[in-house]
Amino acid sequence: MTEAEAEAVARQAADSPAMDKLARVGLVCRGVLYALIGVLAVQIAFGGGGREADKNGAISTVASLPFGAVILWVMVVGFAALTVWQASEAIFGAHRLKDRVEPVGRVVVYAFVCAALLTMLLTHRTGSDDQRTQDLTGKLLALPAGQVVVGALGLGVIVLGGYWMRYGLKKKFRKQLRPMPRRAGSVMDRLGLAGYLARGLIAGLAGIFVIQAAVTFDPDKAGGIDATLRAFADTPAGPWLLAVVALGLLLFAGYCFGEARWRRT
Repeated sequence: MTEAEAEAVARQAADSPAMDKLARVGLVCRGVLYALIGVLAVQIAFGGGGREADKNGAISTVASLPFGAVILWVMVVGFAALTVWQASEAIFGAHRLKDRVEPVGRVVVYAFVCAALLTMLLTHRTGSDDQRTQDLTGKLLALPAGQVVVGALGLGVIVLGGYWMRYGLKKKFRKQLRPMPRRAGSVMDRLGLAGYLARGLIAGLAGIFVIQAAVTFDPDKAGGIDATLRAFADTPAGPWLLAVVALGLLLFAGYCFGEARWRRT
């Protein structure tokens, strides 16, 4: 088989009806994760949080449910399909380098979620995003010019947060969606706006923590989603700011469910 023939077969597989359905299952699974993180964040805001409000806490919550293992296997399949779909978008769907950046980033994220799901299924435990973030930050700080590298990484996360907020405010997510009835479009606009604003706020604060880690040469200043969400409760606005951000995550989960119906694949 020639390279061109292999590429044609890969493109055909990525564009198949079966892959389309599996990718939509993956989008639903993505919504489930965000919904659970939002619920865990609400519990933290009002003093009832036991699990970490991140993907690992969400996965642990699913694992504790009746038939939790079955649900986790479905999520593995769904996120694996999302990984393949976004990889095909990066390879076949984007013609400019800058258009490949976003799908490549999603490939990495979805692959990590798959790994976390499989870890829970095979070992019945998950790691800590906060600890992994601190460990990685510590390794980077140990490099020559490590503080510069970590500072640049933190600045990049802040820029990502700003991009997400602008993406939501400008409703740029509309271009990823198929034409839909006016009422459905109005609902999706509101869900996408709230969700991307919440994601942007979380990324922005996480980036600030990474920069603090660089300036103080202290990897413990950095943290994952859970540490970032808990920090919102420590602001002058108190737990209510965290509750608002958590609501944004719940609304983004609703957007993900709608995206499973209306997304262009």
